[in-house]
Amino acid sequence: MTDSAPIYDDKAHVRGNLDLRGAQWKRPPEPEPEDGHVEIAFVEHTDGATYVAMRNSKQLEPVLVFTMAEWDAFVLGAKDGEFDEPW
Repeated sequence: MTDSAPIYDDKAHVRGNLDLRGAQWKRPPEPEPEDGHVEIAFVEHTDGATYVAMRNSKQLEPVLVFTMAEWDAFVLGAKDGEFDEPW
């Protein structure tokens, strides 16, 4: 068995402490499918940074949290086709 690389969690102070009560969730305008939409919200934290929260509209937990740098990298990858299905 090989040793794994150390894990660095730059959001440990945010996880579980991000106040989502006033979040303005955004979703696609289409009618909601049976399994729900992906919703995102840009939420300010007490540390002064804005984080992106993501959840399923039909299953409100768990909420995934991303830094703006992580979100920007995801959006650029999606625009570039990085996540397109191969068929």
